Amino acid sequence: MDWYILTIIPVLGLLVFVHELGHFMTAKWAGIRVEEFGMGFPPALVGIRKRDQGGWEVMWFGRSREIDASSTLNTFYGTSGGANRDSSSSSDHTIYSLNLLPIGGFVRMSGETGDAYDENGNYDPKSFAAQSAGKRLIVLVAGVVMNFLLAIVLFTIAYTGGQPVDYPVIGSVLPGSPAQSAGLRAGDTVLSVNGVPVDSFDQMRTLVSQAIAKDHGQHNTVPVTLMVRHKGLSSKTTLIVNARVHPAPNEGALGVDQKLILITTPFWQAPFKGIALTFDTMRLLVVTLVQMLIGLLPFQVAGPVGIARITSTVAQSVSYIGWWPLLVLTSMLSLNLAIFNILPFPALDGGRVFLVLVEVLRGGKRLKPEREGLINLVGMAILLLLMLIVTVSDIVHWGG
Repeated sequence: MDWYILTIIPVLGLLVFVHELGHFMTAKWAGIRVEEFGMGFPPALVGIRKRDQGGWEVMWFGRSREIDASSTLNTFYGTSGGANRDSSSSSDHTIYSLNLLPIGGFVRMSGETGDAYDENGNYDPKSFAAQSAGKRLIVLVAGVVMNFLLAIVLFTIAYTGGQPVDYPVIGSVLPGSPAQSAGLRAGDTVLSVNGVPVDSFDQMRTLVSQAIAKDHGQHNTVPVTLMVRHKGLSSKTTLIVNARVHPAPNEGALGVDQKLILITTPFWQAPFKGIALTFDTMRLLVVTLVQMLIGLLPFQVAGPVGIARITSTVAQSVSYIGWWPLLVLTSMLSLNLAIFNILPFPALDGGRVFLVLVEVLRGGKRLKPEREGLINLVGMAILLLLMLIVTVSDIVHWGG
């Protein structure tokens, strides 16, 4: 089993936690009753909640959720399209829960769908629905903002830890290889291949491959002229390396490996680089999405299975490249999550933001709660169907 695939759990867990934490903190700031902060999706495994009389209660498998120590809570209350509890029986203390399905998370607020009323037909003052449009917008966009800030933090940490650079520096030379026979040593810098200047190890490897291809398989070795600077010397040396046309697996035509070089950024400069890279990445992701939507690029998306596969591959490189690739991937996933959630589609944060903006344009006139709930329910059904299709596609192309 590829145990690296389990890396997806802490990676997605971090993204979801930070996203939902944004909703949670702004809801508390707005005076909204937060009924539950859950990691994962139901069925519930365990939850804790503060008692009115002091101390904490532990709730196993969704039990003991009624009042501070005794009530029944429908798992799906407060979710998109679901009903909220009667506000008169709601506890003001939040349940912090861990749930069985580790594919997401949620913050359930009283009156999310606008259906929390008191006995006079007015909104419960501690419900989401009772808040001003401005406060509701802040709560709704907070998750996206937190994912954006998370990307900045992760990019900053990545720069501080060290960014791998692709310099044409030899890391090791295999015994008996063409490189060793020609006089290449670990630490040497390759300056040119057959007269063509090189700036990266990958470019050097490409030029060697092109030289071998031009021979059309007529010989077992192909002479390649390298200009190098030996480690510790300032002078240049020309070497003739007889590159192997059919090298052994994992040896390469020359029999050399690249030296890992990390460029670290001082901690007082790293945040500025992190911010710049976050905006550049966000711009690239948005442009790519637009190009896919208008047909300039093929529409390609990855679901949980595809993301898990990519994360597994990247995680395997940590042992010899460092944390840069995994931190950058997590940052990009965080920005992808932000962009996806802000899309004006029902059941997403962006869809709910759109409904609030429609309300503002209508002079404060709201959609009926049951209509808003139906819109979000249909949107959620479509999203689940799309996720199923993408997941099946990821599984089918797993070995591709």
